[in-house]
Amino acid sequence: MRGTMETDGPFWEERLVRPVDIYADYRARDDFEGGEQIDASHFRIESCFIKIDTDEGVSGIAGPVPDGVASIVAGRLRPLLLGRDPIAHEMLWDQMHRFMVHGRQGDAMLAISAVDCALWDLKGRWLKVPVLRLLGGPTRLSIPAYASMLGFNVLDPARVRDRAQQYQAMGYRSQKWFFRHGPMSGPAGMKHNVELVRTLRSALGEDDDIMLDCWQSMDVPYVIELASRIAEFRPKWLEECVMPDRIDSHRRIKDKISIPLSGAEHEYTRWGFRRFIDAGALDILQPDIYWCGGLSETLKIAALASAHDLIVIPHGHSTPVGIHFSLAQSPILTPYQEYLVKWNAINQHFLAHPVVPVGGEISANDEPGLGMTLDPAKIEAETEMFP
Repeated sequence: MRGTMETDGPFWEERLVRPVDIYADYRARDDFEGGEQIDASHFRIESCFIKIDTDEGVSGIAGPVPDGVASIVAGRLRPLLLGRDPIAHEMLWDQMHRFMVHGRQGDAMLAISAVDCALWDLKGRWLKVPVLRLLGGPTRLSIPAYASMLGFNVLDPARVRDRAQQYQAMGYRSQKWFFRHGPMSGPAGMKHNVELVRTLRSALGEDDDIMLDCWQSMDVPYVIELASRIAEFRPKWLEECVMPDRIDSHRRIKDKISIPLSGAEHEYTRWGFRRFIDAGALDILQPDIYWCGGLSETLKIAALASAHDLIVIPHGHSTPVGIHFSLAQSPILTPYQEYLVKWNAINQHFLAHPVVPVGGEISANDEPGLGMTLDPAKIEAETEMFP
């Protein structure tokens, strides 16, 4: 689907630090994802959704997903689904997982995740209830959302202060900001990172929570030094400090710093998350429901984590499904819902009823399924990629 979103100036202001930034030519790039700024006030979006139809007229929708993920669904997974019982999602997940023996991670697992989410949406529509009810919820009517500030300017302290206070005034009592610099940016980059945290604490006062995301772009010595410099500002957690397979590095960092560690949004399935749990490497697990294996697998990850008294907060780029999960969990297991401010504007653009926090709290709507009904008025062009 293609559509256009109105913006107040350039949509993306600044990017986050990335693992490949250890190379100077990549460190200098300002490339962005999610669409194209076509003029000062319009952002072009192209999104791909997965739709599963049944012979009884009930459908399920998931997405958006990358085109490459959609091609795996259409080419590799569709033959496993045609003619099968769409309500038997546990069997279908197990068969997809066993069939895709080279798909335990990466795009293949993203494809399985999308199918699983579409099947949950289908089941809720078939039964005419929100998926939240099928999961045994709600445990509460709303959940505190933390504003995840990816894409906002982090290099100008005055703009950081203004934006942080703007979202505080909107009711958010927690905000997560993203570092722009890693080890190869040297002392100047470290000073910028520390200044970001200092500015946030000064702007938000003593009571609001501040989370900081390293986006898997640092190493053990750098994180230990960074943590020592920002500990006085009391971050709620440091997130994805190193690349996800470096589990020993996560543990070494956790043993050396006082700030809680979160991560594993780029991990997959209960078996992958078990590695972090067994190593005692994280305090907070952050599975992405559209990446780790779908809603079915996230429920298993959460059950495993709860047995170890770990917090589970799904990565917030899939809010329509994430809120159903979060509101069905014990409040002490899932105390927050992440709300990626800019990515949710993109990923929910084509939805008829986007899930948006009100006063810093986020609730599920009453739509059957996962609330994935599309809004024809927002669709300027539509192409069936894999008829």
